[in-house]
Amino acid sequence: VSIKRFFKRKFESTSEQDSEDLPWDPADRKRISEYHPNERDEVRRKYLIKGPCQPRGHDFPKTPSGNKMRRFNPEWFDLYGSWLEYSVKKDKSYCLFCYLFRDYTENKGGSDAFVTKGFDTWKNPQSLREHVGLVNSFHNNALKRADDLMRQVQSIIHAFHKQDDMVKNEYKIRLNASIDCCRYLLRQGLPFRGHDESVESANRGNFLELVKYIAGQSELVSKVVLENAPKNNQMVSPKIQKDIVRCFAEEVTGSIIHEVEHDIFCLLVDESANVSDKKQMATSSASLKCAIDSLFAKHGLSIKQLRGHGYDGASNMKGEFNGLRSLILRENSSAYYIHCFAHQLQLVVVAVAKKHFEVGYFFDMISVLINVVGASCKRKDMLREEYRKKIEEEISQGEIKTGKGLNQELSLQRPGNTRWGSHYTTLFRLVDLFSSIIKVLEYIEMEGTDSIKRRQANGLLKYFNTFDFVFYLQLMLLLLGLTNNLSSRKRSNMTNLHDFQVECFYTVLDMQIQEFNDRFDEVNTELLGCVASLTPVDSFHEFNQLKVLRLSEFYPEDFTHVDRIALEHQLDLYTDNIREDERFANLKSLGDLARVMMETRKHLSHPQVYRFLKLVLTLPIATTTVERCFSTMKIVKTSLRNRIGDQFMNDCLVCFIERELLDQVTNEQVVKRFQNMEDRRITL
Repeated sequence: VSIKRFFKRKFESTSEQDSEDLPWDPADRKRISEYHPNERDEVRRKYLIKGPCQPRGHDFPKTPSGNKMRRFNPEWFDLYGSWLEYSVKKDKSYCLFCYLFRDYTENKGGSDAFVTKGFDTWKNPQSLREHVGLVNSFHNNALKRADDLMRQVQSIIHAFHKQDDMVKNEYKIRLNASIDCCRYLLRQGLPFRGHDESVESANRGNFLELVKYIAGQSELVSKVVLENAPKNNQMVSPKIQKDIVRCFAEEVTGSIIHEVEHDIFCLLVDESANVSDKKQMATSSASLKCAIDSLFAKHGLSIKQLRGHGYDGASNMKGEFNGLRSLILRENSSAYYIHCFAHQLQLVVVAVAKKHFEVGYFFDMISVLINVVGASCKRKDMLREEYRKKIEEEISQGEIKTGKGLNQELSLQRPGNTRWGSHYTTLFRLVDLFSSIIKVLEYIEMEGTDSIKRRQANGLLKYFNTFDFVFYLQLMLLLLGLTNNLSSRKRSNMTNLHDFQVECFYTVLDMQIQEFNDRFDEVNTELLGCVASLTPVDSFHEFNQLKVLRLSEFYPEDFTHVDRIALEHQLDLYTDNIREDERFANLKSLGDLARVMMETRKHLSHPQVYRFLKLVLTLPIATTTVERCFSTMKIVKTSLRNRIGDQFMNDCLVCFIERELLDQVTNEQVVKRFQNMEDRRITL
């Protein structure tokens, strides 16, 4: 029995993984008969829930056909939207229903042409209608099988498990309670503690306690959930949690894709660190490109609509010849690569710091301080307690005010490798906690049990009493606060004024300028300079028509020569119209400008300008805005979730980042999607 259980568990985990990674482009799919018989219906159901692969925004290539150039017509998606698919990789069309149920019967009604070979005779669109055929055609039989599969009540399994209304109602109450619990955890970014099967029973207990709290507000609901629920159908297991989270994530993603509506968009690729702080994006550029193509195909997006993309500075990402950057630019020259500016600024900081010994030594000592003071919970608690005493004393003496949001608990923050603001925060906290830190270091020096930590504490106390420490601390606070960068180098035998002013401060600025020039190329600089000319700040004071026209040359796919001539004439009317309208007087950003243009319907009278706004707004989205979204990884992926799976983490991140869209997802939507994912014990 134990051997059977082992093989069953092994097979089930493999089935779940394969189902999550189903390829979306028809060219990448394997035949349904190649799946295990027990998982074929699950695969079919997942494809039917998602629908056919229809990249509507794709720039369909033209191919010679006789004396003419022909291509796939995207209007066919509207005519045959329930089954027609298109493969970006092969430039051929397929039938979803015939693919899913082809193996019941071979070579009927020309099914192979729309399953394995693919249809690309674009000059004969009547072949699509002929493929559908009469009532008893292979295609219509496949359609009937798909309907029967999705109607679980008609299946043999559920014919033996017809439940009365009371059982269904209790099941629905339990399911809604778990959905409410998942919604709460997703919105707060809290761990479910249900992704590790080795602690499944404990995790089920933790989740159940929260379900009890949420659902227990009603005595009837509490009784149904807590007392009458069968042990094998409590709707609180880790798998149920993952399925519900997947439903939420797919609903949120669907809302985003619907909002994009096959228009232009941007892409940013980032990675998360595992429990050992090692990055998890160590793969080839070709693999990354393949993953991106699959993602686009899955959601019906086209790389031709991409207008901005940004990554970190690894060679497999930004490589000029074989990096992911170059692979995308080969397919779309209007997709401008912009290295994430937050990373760029941080790299400037790190690069300059490494070139100056004394600044490097300063930050080495800060790192030692964090390791000494923050390496144990006991010393962290001691630091917080000393800071609390200091605050209480200052409040009692009337030196500081009290109120909501004031005098919050502080701790030393470890600087991040790619978060430029974290260095500034660390130094700022050092100043606020300085007296408390000194007391903790003195305690470690005198009472510590680790001789290494005692010596380090002694060295830190001596260094903190030097003029060099005070000067570099203030210098770094000034530079990081104003320019978010740092620099310095070792002093020589000169006067203090010349040493710190000329050899250090001026050198810092020179090194920063040089580093900025190395990392921000001419294209990015000119591109962003032209974008800045559209800003509405100070009643469009920075508006420059020549720069706007120059900007249009960066996007040949969106602005033809005729469009640029029309744009030049339209800009004169635009500036006069907008500046005289009071509704545009106090705008602060390009996003505000685009919003007000929509509200006042001026996007209809100035369509070329509005198209410009949509294009340029992808650039900040591809740099800082989305980067802030990726910063939330550290909230969702904590040490409690260091073994979380990729798909579950992605679903949690989507829901946490897009909390506004999450709030719009109703329980009914989740229940419907949840029931359609696979056969359930209870059919609603």
